[in-house]
Amino acid sequence: MTTKPAENTLVFLHGFCESTEVWTDFIAKLPEKFHCVALDLPGFGANLEPVKDYSIEAMAEAVHAELKQLHIKKCVLVGHSLGGYVSLAFAEKYPKMLQGMCLFHSSALPDSEEKKEARNKTIEFVKKHGVEVFMDSFVTPLFAPENREKCKTAIEKLKKIGKATPEESIVKTLRAMRDRKKRLKVLQEAAFPVLFIAGKEDGAVPLEATLQQCHLPNNSTTVFLGGTGHMGMFEKPYETRKALEKFAELVFG
Repeated sequence: MTTKPAENTLVFLHGFCESTEVWTDFIAKLPEKFHCVALDLPGFGANLEPVKDYSIEAMAEAVHAELKQLHIKKCVLVGHSLGGYVSLAFAEKYPKMLQGMCLFHSSALPDSEEKKEARNKTIEFVKKHGVEVFMDSFVTPLFAPENREKCKTAIEKLKKIGKATPEESIVKTLRAMRDRKKRLKVLQEAAFPVLFIAGKEDGAVPLEATLQQCHLPNNSTTVFLGGTGHMGMFEKPYETRKALEKFAELVFG
C-alpha cells in the first residue's frame, strides 16, 4: 500500500481461493502516482473474521465498509475473477464511488447450468477430499499449458495461499458464485470507463463470454491476451500492468 493522493486510487480485489498476495508484485511495479490498495475478501487471506453471509452482494458491502474505513470516496476497482463479480455488485449499489472498473478475467454473466453443476461437484469434492487435495488439482489448469513451466513459482504460491483458506470459505463462496445474478445491466448503464482483460485460453471465463459483454459500456477498452489463461497477472505481468496503467491514466487524467 502506498500513501499517494487518494484521488488516484486503484483498489484491487483478488479471485477465488486467493488473497492480496496475488497483487503484491503487480502493484509494486505500478507508477507511484497511483494510490494502490489491495483488500482481502471476507473469508480469505488475513480477513478470517466469522462471515455470516458469503453472497456476492455481502462481499460488495464488506468492500464498501473497508473503503469507508480507509476514507476512500472514489476509486477504480480492479477485480480478478471473483473480485470482478464483487466489483459488479459494488457498481450496482455504489456507482457514484467508481471512477472506473477493470474486469480482470471476469464476467457479468451468471453461471451456465453446466457451470453450476461443475460448482456442485467441486463442493462435494472439497467436502470429501479436503482443501489441500483440492488446491493441488485446482490451480495449475488456471494457467495456459505453455505457461505452466515458467509460472511454477506462481503456481506453488497460489497453492499455498489456497491451502490456508478455510474449507467453509471455499464451499460457501462456490455456492455464492454459482448463485450470483446476471449483471450485464451494470455494464450497459456504467457512467464510468470499463477495462476488460481477457485470456484467449481462459477456461474459467471463456473468450466468448467477454465478447458478449465488452461492447456494452459506453466507454470500454478490451485487451485480449494470446497464450494466456485465467492468471494474466502472472502469465503476462508486463502486458496486463501496462494495460491497467494506460487505463488508469485515462481515467485519472
